[in-house]
Amino acid sequence: MKANGLIYQIKITLKEVKPPVWRRVQVEGDISLHVLHKILNEAMGWMDSHLYQFRIGETYYSVPDPDGEFPAKNSETVRLSRLVPKEKARFVYEYDFGDGWEHEVLLEKIMPPEPGKKYPLCLAGARACPPEDCGGDGGYAELLEILKDPKHERYAEMTEWLERPFDPEAFNLNETDQTVRRAPSRVEFR
Repeated sequence: MKANGLIYQIKITLKEVKPPVWRRVQVEGDISLHVLHKILNEAMGWMDSHLYQFRIGETYYSVPDPDGEFPAKNSETVRLSRLVPKEKARFVYEYDFGDGWEHEVLLEKIMPPEPGKKYPLCLAGARACPPEDCGGDGGYAELLEILKDPKHERYAEMTEWLERPFDPEAFNLNETDQTVRRAPSRVEFR
């Protein structure tokens, strides 16, 4: 059952990376934060192989920690619309605690769904997501410097590690939208 039946347009910007890597997506407002995590992973290009958390105000939301060492509320049991009910609200999504990728999430608009349109979807974006496990914003900046110079002593090592060419300016809206559309749009609340 839908909480509010409204669509949330959000902009996700990777913090501490210049020039900015960002995406604009539309999602159903009644999804859980866990489903939002899945959608954000697809939109940004992450592989969903690391832990995550949302920070909304002073409260953290993530998957339950069976050992109880990670104090966060269960992201599978709370709806986005309940925690972020107003436009222009900002909160943080962190992915991969080792690399510490923080994203600013801005709720740009709340609107009724368009008839016949299926959500989630990606509307816009810029630049490629950094490669997984590259060392956070500092490691990513170093990687970009190395890739600019084929004579750099670590160029061969880094291109082999990447396994395929990497263009930091690349962003394909159609491919990203198709990937986002395959993301789970909802899960049963526990």
